[in-house]
Amino acid sequence: SFGMVYDGIMKSVDGTQDLPCAIKTVNVQAADRDRIEFLNEASVMKAFTTHHVVKLLGVVSQGQPTLVIMELMGLGDLKSYLRSCRPEHSDENPSLKPPTLKRILRMAAEIADGMAYLSAKKFVHRDLAARNCMVASDLTVKIGDFGMTRDIYETEYYRKGTKGLLPVRWMAPESLKDGVFTSQSDAWSYGVVLYEMATLASQPYQGLSNEQVLKYVIEGGIMERPDKCPDKLYNVMAICWKHKPSIRPTFIEIINMLVNDLSPDFQAVSFYHSEEGVDQRVTLTTENTPLRVSREIEDFSLSDDEDYKDPHSSVSSKVSNGSTTPNGYIPQPVVKTTKC
Repeated sequence: SFGMVYDGIMKSVDGTQDLPCAIKTVNVQAADRDRIEFLNEASVMKAFTTHHVVKLLGVVSQGQPTLVIMELMGLGDLKSYLRSCRPEHSDENPSLKPPTLKRILRMAAEIADGMAYLSAKKFVHRDLAARNCMVASDLTVKIGDFGMTRDIYETEYYRKGTKGLLPVRWMAPESLKDGVFTSQSDAWSYGVVLYEMATLASQPYQGLSNEQVLKYVIEGGIMERPDKCPDKLYNVMAICWKHKPSIRPTFIEIINMLVNDLSPDFQAVSFYHSEEGVDQRVTLTTENTPLRVSREIEDFSLSDDEDYKDPHSSVSSKVSNGSTTPNGYIPQPVVKTTKC
């Protein structure tokens, strides 16, 4: 039902400014229900005004086709960008190199910052994945697709009442089992996005069918640590994949884990450092007991401890070759099929 996405130019009302933009269309043949869904997605985006969520610039609902005008993200979606950075594509575009650990941590913080904003607005995304994050020309990453976003208003839970296509490999166990979606299930999906970044967008749970993934996750399984993945990155994944939702970190807490590795310019644009973000941090500190007590883990810090072990999993995070040194780390795709 949804049509093409085009690069375009939006002129200011007085005609003095041209702004590059993305133009999303809906097929002329689309049913009224699909057109309404398309406009509802735009309506959701209209409520968001933060740097790490793609901005809605306007809607053209008169005439055909219906158009939604959005902020242009020059490098497309994160999944495509990561795959274009794989070594086998180096001849096609020599300027695209696998992101460094510093860049991955920056991207991870930007995604967490956008999600912290959505969580503060009582929105649950329900489909957080690399394919639904967008990359700007300067490599800034923003939350970019709200086709499955729901405003939960008075309650923090969204229970899916009908069956449909579900992003099984990104879903938390409670979502798979009971159809429950919360900010905590978004945190689980965020951990899978980190896995995608560490493997240059390899398929999560590679080697398992969708049915096997569903059973594996519901029964408490998590993915293996990506090859040579530094503790600094894997520790965040492991915490996001706690089976019990209440033990998973909030997105504000995830940024707490990453913020010391970020450059000062993050502070200038982030929700985390905004007045509202500071209020959120104060609220969390006031309402919750200290993290290491309320979250039932030893430490939320991102140390480079080689022998770190997830206390809620039987799977050690120790790198298979015994090296956790982040210096010179280069993410790489999964090249062998193994059972998780």
